[in-house]
Amino acid sequence: MKLLVVEDEKELRRTITDFFKNLGELVISAKDKFEAEDKLLSHQFDAIILDITLPDGSGIDILPIITKTQDNTGVLILSAKNSLDDKIKGLDLGADDYLTKPFHLAELNSRINALVRRKIFKGEKIIQFNEININLSENQVYIKEQLLSLTKKEFTLLLYFVNNKNRVLTKESIAEHLWGDNIDFIENYDFIYTHIKNLRKKILLIGGEDYLKTIHGIGYKYTNL
Repeated sequence: MKLLVVEDEKELRRTITDFFKNLGELVISAKDKFEAEDKLLSHQFDAIILDITLPDGSGIDILPIITKTQDNTGVLILSAKNSLDDKIKGLDLGADDYLTKPFHLAELNSRINALVRRKIFKGEKIIQFNEININLSENQVYIKEQLLSLTKKEFTLLLYFVNNKNRVLTKESIAEHLWGDNIDFIENYDFIYTHIKNLRKKILLIGGEDYLKTIHGIGYKYTNL
């Protein structure tokens, strides 16, 4: 899962970011409206945690930009106790949920997971592609009912392919999905080939089919056609 955390309180931003990173998620953060808008123009996110009160404007003003730049992205608003009008306005402008400060990280995690299932996977907890079954609640993959042992990056990669089946994905988009802003420090895409090679090997080893097609000079396409 790829998250954007927009929060001006440094300690809270760090706490949320570290919490989700420790769960193995890819997290990008922004401390203000300007930085958030920049991230939205250069990344696609699965979910966004958006604080309403920012030093250079209201988080609510970012919602129209999210609608224009993001596809099926869940938005959860963080708000103060006495901001009912802001909550209602945010929901009216496209936010999907809100959480009042202070909150428990476990509840935030549950709400974000529910948002991603509802927005991207239409509420499904099991994603099926032929003999491949991906359990979103357990972050596990089964091939013909046999558990497929994957690293977090391999799981993220397979889910990305299945969620974008029959679409050509460039090496750049795959790299950005796996590494986010850290892609700027990567000299080549050899790590993509390594992850794909390992993923293919593991699937074939337990009797699965290889649905990943190489589109020479461009990237990859996950399809059974």
